[in-house]
Amino acid sequence: MKFLKKLLSYPLTIIFYFFYGLFLVIFHPIQWLSLKLGGYEAHKKSVDYLSFFLLKSLLLLGTRVKFTNNQNIPENTPLIFVSNHQSMHDITGLGWYLRKYHPKFISKIELGKGIPSISFNLKYGGSCLIDRKNSKQSIPAIMNFAKYIEKNKRSAIIFSEGTRSRTGKPKQFREGGLKMMVKYAPSSYIVPVTINNSWKIEQFGSFPLDIFNKVTFEVHEPIKSDSMPFEELFKKTERAVKESIH
Repeated sequence: MKFLKKLLSYPLTIIFYFFYGLFLVIFHPIQWLSLKLGGYEAHKKSVDYLSFFLLKSLLLLGTRVKFTNNQNIPENTPLIFVSNHQSMHDITGLGWYLRKYHPKFISKIELGKGIPSISFNLKYGGSCLIDRKNSKQSIPAIMNFAKYIEKNKRSAIIFSEGTRSRTGKPKQFREGGLKMMVKYAPSSYIVPVTINNSWKIEQFGSFPLDIFNKVTFEVHEPIKSDSMPFEELFKKTERAVKESIH
């Protein structure tokens, strides 16, 4: 059975990469036209549909995705979604399922160029690109990003581990970025999110990809950012995310 699964993973991976790359190429000019002709709202719609098609591409690998949100998430207020991070598919999943909250990402600056659709959205869609090796760039960038979220009542998505966990085992959360976001977006709510099993897709590397997995996203109870001291807020958020990782 394992041999047959491995054998099947090769053609399915090729098909997946073909359509995934095709969607990235197709939506690059669509994003550009949407932004130029329709401004922010039109561009956001194009990114929403891009996220949808990239996420549904996982079906080509026999991978199912389940999103669970039993929480009453506040609207018309800035939100900070804090999640663990296991693969690139976390981004498209959160982008699609949280689209009503206008999600923006804190991302490493290297992703801001060279990748069709992805780089364009990160540069012009309101996200924050930071140079992890340059605090003189990253600190003001996050500060301005937090102010943008606060002013426009949009949402930020932070992967507090900093980098992906390639085994599913959570890494220690870093408090710097979240602390600054809370400081400059004081009316925000923290919304913990737990992602499970997206790491399994690339557990054997980028080729072939693993097939027939079930990826889950689970939203936890929102926490008002100014409802408790930051250290307590940080620990409560980290605990909410990690307790549901399995």
